[in-house]
Order: sequence, then structure tokens, then C-alpha cells
Amino acid sequence: MRAGRVFAYGAAAGLLSDLLLGDPRRGHPVAVFGRAAGAVEQLLWRDHRGRGALHTAVCAGGAVALGAVAARAVRPCPAASVALTGAATWAVVGGTSLAREASAIGRALEAGDVAGARARLPHLCGRDPQALDADGIARAVVESVAENTSDAVVGALVWGAVAGVPGLLGFRAVNTLDAMVGHKSPRYRRYGWASARLDDVAGWPGARLTAALATAAGGDPRGAVRAWRADAGRHPSPNAGPVEASFAGALGVRLGGTLSYGGRVEHRPVLNGAAGRAVRVADIDRAVRLSRRVSWLALGVCAGARIVGARLRKGRTA
Repeated sequence: MRAGRVFAYGAAAGLLSDLLLGDPRRGHPVAVFGRAAGAVEQLLWRDHRGRGALHTAVCAGGAVALGAVAARAVRPCPAASVALTGAATWAVVGGTSLAREASAIGRALEAGDVAGARARLPHLCGRDPQALDADGIARAVVESVAENTSDAVVGALVWGAVAGVPGLLGFRAVNTLDAMVGHKSPRYRRYGWASARLDDVAGWPGARLTAALATAAGGDPRGAVRAWRADAGRHPSPNAGPVEASFAGALGVRLGGTLSYGGRVEHRPVLNGAAGRAVRVADIDRAVRLSRRVSWLALGVCAGARIVGARLRKGRTA
């Protein structure tokens, strides 16, 4: 079986497994990686960029190497290769957990249980929930759904199409390291610099594909394009900007503005401010549905690109 079909079948099986099973309750591979990365941090931490770069190289490089060894071991057996790709895809994507958490918060808000929604919000994002009212929570959820569609699904599929199992594991390792040490706290401002920059690079193609697919699959393609072009570059994140702006335009809402992380208030640009309205609780379900459409479209695009790429390489070597 050709490598392109191995990825296509395996990635489809992994995404379907995520849809049906969600994340494992115990022993999640990403959690195991996080504990290992935390142990490496304890050995290496210094308030120094070089130490942080070494931490990134050891952890991300180890994940890529593990994927390469496993892929090489099963290469003679197509069925085993498909199974490994499926297992790796299931391990690294998190679309179902994202949808479940967002929907649970939406149901709490619909029932008037703002306290319950605040209690669940940290499962989804790092905002300070006590600083948010119901509309603020809804906006935070929609923004998180948009950004994590890229980080938790599309980005992994893109790198899987590029590099197979090593690409899948490597992308999730980089994204996890950024979440662990890539923020600008006093402890990680220098130590986490390499992880944050590598995450920006690794997330670049997935973010643009997510934005393009949200534009195509949303209810207002022209609005999504307009918001993406006008506002994406104003966002402090080079990857969250296109994704959140395109989701805002596609859904017809305003995203961005004032938010609070860890007691620190940030004033971010408003996305789709000219044409969008304030986020409502009902927009959470709309964002979840758009995220699912984008995820499955991304599978089709990435699998198709992998198959075409394999055929072109075979044609050049024939």
C-alpha cells in the first residue's frame, strides 16, 4: 500500500475514533508526554534561552524520533502502518473533547448556571473565569473553539500529511510544550522562548488552512475573508489571528477585546468589529458545528495532498 493511502486511511480511522471515543480518561499519551517534559524541565531549568532551547530540542526531538522508529518498524506491513497512523492520529487530535467542553459550558449558560460555566471554563482555556459574565464566557468559548480547531486538529493533520507519524507526534509535542512553558510569565519568559517560537512556525500552515476552510464552510464566506484580511494581522498571535478572524467573519460575530489571564488584563484588537455583533450563548453551538466541518474538510485536504504528493514523487523516480 502506498504511503499516501496509509496516511489517508489511518488519519480517517484516527479522526473517527476521536469522534466516537473522545480522549482516554486515564493514561492519555499527551499527558504522559507532559509529565516527561516536566521531568526534563526540572533537570534543565535555568532562566536562560539556551537551556529552554535544549529542553525543546530534547522533548520535541524525542517525540519525532519515537514516531520515526515506530513507523520504520511497521513499514513492511501496510495494515500495521495504517493502525499506527490511526492510533497516532487519535492520540494527538482533540476535536471531540473540545466540542464536549464547549457544549457543556453552553448548556450551563443556557440554564442560567453562570457559576457552573465559570467552573468549567478552565478546562477549555486559561482565562480568569471570575472576571467574565455570561456573554464574556460565551466569547471566550467561541475564541477557544476557533483557535483549538487549528491547534488540536488541523495542525496535526497538516504535519501528518507532511511527515506521517513523526509529524503527528512532533506537532503535538511542540504544541504541548508551548502550553507548558511558552507563556510570558517571569519563570518562562526566557526559558520558554524557543518553545513559543517553534510553535509559531509549526502552527503557521495549519492556521492558514483552518482559516481558509472556515471561510469556505461558514455561513458568510465574504464576511470571513473581509475579517481575515482586515483584522488577522492586528492579533498578537500570528496564528490565532487568521483563525479567530475568519471564524468571527464566518459566524457574523465580534471576537477579541479585553480579557484577563492569570490576573493580567490584556486589551486585544476587536476582530470583525465593523460587521459583527456581540457573541451570544447560541453561538457556541454554531462555532462547534463549524469546527467539526473544518476538521473533516481538513482531513480530506490533507489526505488528498498526501496521496497526490506520493504519486508525484513516484512519477519523478520512475
